Amino acid sequence: MNVKRYLALTKIGMMDELHFRLGTFVTLFGNLIYLVLIFFLWKSIYASAGTDCVNGMTFSDTLIYLVLATALFNFLEMFIVWDMSRDIQSGALILKLLKPIDFRRYTFWSFFGHNVITFFLTFLPTFIIIDVVTHGSIALSINLILFVISVVMALVINFSVDMLVATVCLFTESTWGINMVKECVVLLLSGASIPLAFFPESLRSVVQYLPFKCIYDTPLNVLLQKEGYTLNSGILYKLLLQLFWCIALTLAGKLFWSVSVKKITVNGG
Repeated sequence: MNVKRYLALTKIGMMDELHFRLGTFVTLFGNLIYLVLIFFLWKSIYASAGTDCVNGMTFSDTLIYLVLATALFNFLEMFIVWDMSRDIQSGALILKLLKPIDFRRYTFWSFFGHNVITFFLTFLPTFIIIDVVTHGSIALSINLILFVISVVMALVINFSVDMLVATVCLFTESTWGINMVKECVVLLLSGASIPLAFFPESLRSVVQYLPFKCIYDTPLNVLLQKEGYTLNSGILYKLLLQLFWCIALTLAGKLFWSVSVKKITVNGG
């Protein structure tokens, strides 16, 4: 493994993200509006429920979860499908395939630079603000180490899902509809939009085994775990499930890509 090559790609991705600073701040402003809407929406939900605790979560628990989920979404999001669509239409995909590096690795490390910058611009400030405003409601102990491990696996899973959908674009050459479906499914079933605790029991029993839960819900549960971090707390099972999906989706993505790239058709040049 050529570490210097991957570090160079990461650096390029970071410089690219910093080059479009206005776009980053517009995104942050849009997320601020979204968080204000979340606050009033869930405040109304709890007011109509007539109780301080719904499905085991207080209003404060739900708000902290959703604010961090939004920050985590901004941090982990990769726009691989849109990038693939532009490359197919312009013909730039051929030039990337000719590079002396595996295309999947090239894509991952290029986008990883974006993730590094968004971590410091979005998730870290949000985490600090939430911890200060809630007077240290988030435990700062071994959960931070487990959270970092969980987030790394979530990043790999999110990349694998995006890459699988992007590979489908080699056949359709149209991405908007496919990507919108993917975004809706991931945001809903991962807990990024609605905490999974609010799902019906029958649906939650199915969702807990799917990979989408491992992207946002699992890292957040690891971070916000209230009881002790023991073998009986379920944390080890959640991390092992993440590891399983990391391996399974990576292998499935490699296989699907190796078959699909042989039938590639691009425009432009």
